[in-house]
Amino acid sequence: MTEKIFLLPDLGEGLAEAEIVQWRVAVGDTVTVDQTVVEVETAKAVVDVPCPYAGRVVALHGVEGEVRPVGQPLITVAEPVGGRADGGEPSGHAVYREEERAGSGNVLIGYGTGHGGSRRRRRPRLAAVTDAAGASDVPTASGAAVTPTAAGRPAAVAVADREPDPPGLAQPLVISPIVRRLARERGVDLMTVRGSGPGGVVRRADVEAAARDVTGAPADVTARLTAVSDRPATTGQHPAPADPVGAQDLVIPLTGIRRAIADKLSRSRREIPEVTIWVDADATALLQTRAAINAARPDQPVSILALLARICLSGLRRYPQLNARVDTEGQRIVQSAGVHLGIAAQTDRGLVVPVLRDAERLTTTELAAELAATTAAARAGDLPPARLTGGTFTLNNYGVFGVDGSTPIINHPEAALLGVGRIVDKPWVVDGQLAVRKVTQLSLTFDHRVCDGGVAGGFLRHVADCVEQPALLIAAL
Repeated sequence: MTEKIFLLPDLGEGLAEAEIVQWRVAVGDTVTVDQTVVEVETAKAVVDVPCPYAGRVVALHGVEGEVRPVGQPLITVAEPVGGRADGGEPSGHAVYREEERAGSGNVLIGYGTGHGGSRRRRRPRLAAVTDAAGASDVPTASGAAVTPTAAGRPAAVAVADREPDPPGLAQPLVISPIVRRLARERGVDLMTVRGSGPGGVVRRADVEAAARDVTGAPADVTARLTAVSDRPATTGQHPAPADPVGAQDLVIPLTGIRRAIADKLSRSRREIPEVTIWVDADATALLQTRAAINAARPDQPVSILALLARICLSGLRRYPQLNARVDTEGQRIVQSAGVHLGIAAQTDRGLVVPVLRDAERLTTTELAAELAATTAAARAGDLPPARLTGGTFTLNNYGVFGVDGSTPIINHPEAALLGVGRIVDKPWVVDGQLAVRKVTQLSLTFDHRVCDGGVAGGFLRHVADCVEQPALLIAAL
């Protein structure tokens, strides 16, 4: 038997770490080549990670909720001589050459199992310690798993990467940052907690028990959403008004996709001098065109979003300056050869922008089918990270939320974003007569570095004209 350590693989462009969401295996389980062993959440998506080895699981490096850097140990597998748990020879793409760390090829579609050295922030490297009861809530800080002894207790607990204690001040023995965070969230003073772990280590169960002693209620902790009392004390002669009974603030940590959204939007606001222009458009003819298409081809329905995407592609063909990005380091503007159309989609995990690559090559029917499949996969969390990066222009249909207009933030590093409001009945002048028409508001947010108002206004006017007169699309093809 030989032990193989599978490192957290390269998860895509700029993804240097991932949070462990759920382990699919336990120590002692037997795994096969390409079997999913863990579900992780990156800044882009939730991804199932398969293991390139077959054998018995010896150690799981990390606990659920922990952030692991790319290239750090993820799982250790005891592999039989010959590379197969069943004693056979390794097959085809599952051959793993240790010296090159090349994986089975199926770990992450498009990225493989390479362990290149991405630039990343310093994170505690943790590994689960299994106690006699099989619990894995005492991690080590060295990144190596602790092997239990025959008595069920860990043979050793390595303590590393800890901040030195201040001189003369005793500190509780807490190895896991998860336990420290739990104590903060539950308002537990670790100095008062007696640790039940090896050598007096304070464990999760100890903190929860201390919280029950303080509040008299179960200390149930929900993932990523914790209620805490965090109202600052006031000074002066007048005491602060008492909080209502049961009033608590909600603290929602910025993790995974939510943190990536915050970082990207903040960067966009810092770097891009954006301008928003808008116009109302009569969408009555557009709705009629969609109804006519779907009546003629009911087996291949076309959505309004697909027609708007087609109109965007027509506008970008006429105004390619908006299908671009600014290379600040090279001091240049890069206009993309193809249109990689991003579609803003709201999901349970936050706002994501899946990308339709080379969208200009698709027919309107193909656009409709691809949009439906892509947005459904995005909401289900099934898109690989490669499908969430590399966009050159974004279409945002915020009208589905029942709003008329918006000044959205550009999806960095793109140069423009078209927003579409809800389509509602409004009074409209048609041939000098007042009529009720289906009206929508269109907005274009653009990077003023790539173009001036003439180009942006020309693009938006072209889009509005095509919404009002879909026949103009034929002339532009």
